[in-house]
Amino acid sequence: MNSGSLQIPGATYLVGGAVRDELLGLPVSDRDYVVVGCTPDAMLDAGFKPVGKDFPVFLHPVTHEEYALARVERKTGSGYHGFAFNTDSSVTLEEDLGRRDLTINAMAKTSSGELVDPHNGKNDLDNRVLRHVSEAFVEDPVRILRVAKFMARFAHLNFTVAEETCLLMQTMVRNGEVSSLVAERVWQEMHGALLAETPRAFFDALNACSALEVVLPEVFVLRGIPQKAKWHPEIDCYLHTMMVLEQATLLSSDIDVRFAALCHDLGKATTPKDVLPGHNGHEERGADITEALCARLRVPKKTRDLAILSARFHTHCHRAFELRATTLVKLLKSLDVIRKRERFWNFLKVCQADARGRLGFEDREYPQATFIANAAKAFISVDTATVARSITDKSSIADEITLAQVSAVKQWLRTNTQ
Repeated sequence: MNSGSLQIPGATYLVGGAVRDELLGLPVSDRDYVVVGCTPDAMLDAGFKPVGKDFPVFLHPVTHEEYALARVERKTGSGYHGFAFNTDSSVTLEEDLGRRDLTINAMAKTSSGELVDPHNGKNDLDNRVLRHVSEAFVEDPVRILRVAKFMARFAHLNFTVAEETCLLMQTMVRNGEVSSLVAERVWQEMHGALLAETPRAFFDALNACSALEVVLPEVFVLRGIPQKAKWHPEIDCYLHTMMVLEQATLLSSDIDVRFAALCHDLGKATTPKDVLPGHNGHEERGADITEALCARLRVPKKTRDLAILSARFHTHCHRAFELRATTLVKLLKSLDVIRKRERFWNFLKVCQADARGRLGFEDREYPQATFIANAAKAFISVDTATVARSITDKSSIADEITLAQVSAVKQWLRTNTQ
């Protein structure tokens, strides 16, 4: 272990994710350590910098790696803030590992490389099982989100959640613990899951333990909502949404694209029953629901904006070949294609993911994206500054620029659609 030139006043162990990922043969980006038999004053005297608020965590002044004093915790209230921590120098490594969430995260390595594994985490790792360490798991509702996030990270390695852990998570949901989760923490864990290898597994894991209804009711209510089999052989809106998310994951590693894919059809849950399985008007309803969801979860503006635009305009892209020049120009203006080029390309990826996120359509071509992209080139080719200078009545500049853009798109359509 790299401790620099500092003399650490206690026994030091590599713990948690670094041990787990090393055993899985995955890259290790962050290394965290536990120090046993030490005090905060001794760490400060050794030159470490304090960063922990609730319990003593220190940064190595050279490597900037985290060193936490071994600790145990006691539940003192509801939610995940209701804990009292004991970091007395008498706390053992085994006691520290015993407070962790999953057995695969409750392993440590000594400075000589010896594995310390009091909860059989290595065995669960080999068997690809996510299993809680102890009944204390129920004390922290964030652990439900973490299990779901680990599924998003490791589902491609054939991990599953242990049956008894899923049952425990269901008990936590019934007891109302999940309701105490704050929006920022939900988004933090979901953000990590959306960037993982299999984001869909996050939502499926929450659904399996009944937490999805509490954490993301906007997604949960899509379950069982039918769609026209002609266009959606998979029928179910939740299944379609998960398939779109899978396709978005293949197309892009961008959080904005993946989140927009999740939100694109939220409006279908509010379709009146008497018009099902049709979903006329779901786009605008979906944009409103997405905006409210983003406000609740404090989703960053850049991520939010693509999600709202994708919900509102994805069917425009699907019907690209039917759109008139005026409608194409309105769409491109709404997407702000001149100033937001990256967002425009991401919008096309979301639409492509939506088109492919259907049973039997996974490998279909999506020529609409190229069509819209080429229309955008014609739209952007208009020299708006030159148009503006040629107008005497300055109040009509915006209208004249729009007319010029429509004319350019019309000309492109005449040339390319005959």
